Order: sequence, then C-alpha cells, then structure tokens
Amino acid sequence: MTEESFEHTPAMLDEVLQMLRLRRGGLFLDATIGGAGHAVRLLEAEPAARVIGIDQDPEAIAAAAAKLDAFGERARLILANFRDIGRLDETDQIQNLAGALFDLGVSSHQIDTPARGFSFRSGTSLRMRMGGTTDDGEPAADLLNTSDKNELGRVFREGEERRWRALSREVVRRRRIRPFRTSDDLVAALTAVLGRHASEKEKARLFQAVRMTVNDELAALSEGLVQVRNRLGQGGRFVVLSYHSLEDRIVKQAFREWSASCVCPPGFPECRCRGEPLGRTITRKPLRPTKNEVARNPRARSARLRVWENLKN
Repeated sequence: MTEESFEHTPAMLDEVLQMLRLRRGGLFLDATIGGAGHAVRLLEAEPAARVIGIDQDPEAIAAAAAKLDAFGERARLILANFRDIGRLDETDQIQNLAGALFDLGVSSHQIDTPARGFSFRSGTSLRMRMGGTTDDGEPAADLLNTSDKNELGRVFREGEERRWRALSREVVRRRRIRPFRTSDDLVAALTAVLGRHASEKEKARLFQAVRMTVNDELAALSEGLVQVRNRLGQGGRFVVLSYHSLEDRIVKQAFREWSASCVCPPGFPECRCRGEPLGRTITRKPLRPTKNEVARNPRARSARLRVWENLKN
C-alpha cells in the first residue's frame, strides 16, 4: 500500500475549514483521518494549528503519516476507534480542543480495494472490516450465514431496505443451499427479491447496511460524539460529515440535546437536569455539497455537514 493508493478527495473541504474557524489556532482533532485530505489543508491554512489524527485502519494511519511528515510535531497520529478516546486521554492529552472533525463512512481507498470486501463488484469477498485486512475471517459473510431471520431483518430495515422481510427470508433460504461467500451471493439474493436487476443505488444501500452492522458504526458514533464533546475547549467547534440518514439523525439529535436548556423527560414537575445548554447548534439544517463539487467528486453527493459549538469551560 502506497501513499498514492490512499489518495482521495475530501468532501466539503472549504465548508469544513470555514466552520472550524482555523484563525483561532490551537489543537484540532481529526477523528477519522483517512488519507489526511482535510488535515493537510487544515495545517497548510493555519500555521498555528496542530492536529491529532485518529483512525482504526492501519493502512489509513500509514498513508496519513507519509502525508503529514512534513508538518513535524504539529501532527500526531493514533491507531484507534474514536469511541475509545476516553481510554486514550490519559497518555495522549486530547483536551481543550479548538475543533474536531468526524468524516464518517467508508473511504474511496477502502471501497476500491477488493481485499477489503466493501464493494459489490463481482467476486469481492464479504469482509467489510474497517480495521484493515490483518484480521482473519470474513465478518460480513459470517453475519449473513449465522444471524437469524429477525436479526437480518433488523439489519436490512435499519439500512432502509424496503423489502427487508422478503430479503431476510431469501438470505436464510439461500444459505441453507450454499453459504454466502462473495458479493455475487448477496446481490443475487437482492435480485431475487426485486424480481429484476438491482440498481447501483440499491446495491450500495444494502452493502452499506451490512457494513454498518459489521463495524457497529452507529453505536460507535453515539459514544464517540460524547467523548469528543467532553474534550472541546470553550468555543471549540464540532464538525460532522455524515453520508447516511441514520448517522445524520444521531448527530442531529445529539446536537439538539446538547443545545437545549432542559433535557428532563416530558411531564417532570421540576427541572432536575443541568438546567442550561452545553453549547449551540451552528447549522439549523445540514449543509450540502454544491453541484460543482458533486460533478468533481460524485462520492460527495450524499454528504451532510452539521456543526455544534461548545459554550462551557
């Protein structure tokens, strides 16, 4: 794996840099460093800025290290999932952040590398592990081959597959004959349910649903949001790029709750919560990429950008 093989175009770069207010300088966290596209531009744009980059993918960390080497001690990298920031904090000093970025989802490199098993291209193994290719097994295939019908239905339903009941039954039926091993097996099950060839969008939606379950992405996001919020300095901004409605909903609800004065359950006669907002939501509605950006970078099409600002010391 070379630095060039992890090349990708960062989504909504100008909007991210503007919302992070780089002129303030300080320490920024890129909690999904990937190929370091956002981090490099951040460090170039503000000489007083420093970056801690986190990623659970060893290949991403290696690629980011090569790109950030020229910035010396201004950039530091950690191999971890952002949900684990709490346990990293004692030694890595992730505190008083001027800003933080989550760029969720899967990178172009991960999609385009057959061994990673994220793609629905013919013959691709059903792996989908975000942590790289060093771990054994094919966890996406294991999920499809061992989960009961109800669990499969939940995976497909949460992945916004309208025919989730029929698809879960079809997967169970097919695996009795032959276990799921490659992308072709899952696409064939979807095709059988649809009664026609599945579109690129339909296949992408299904594979995304399986990937998000394999990597426990939604739970990790909920945990990671709080971990990062607790480490923002006063005035620090939290920028999140999501690419799926379920991710965006979690971010939206978290930012809304943190911006509320009272989060007591309805009907409580007396407020017994914190009684004041932790910060304010900067984006009432998510920002979307421009038409020009989508033309240059089609994979940015589904991006939604939300921003929250910490007001507490």
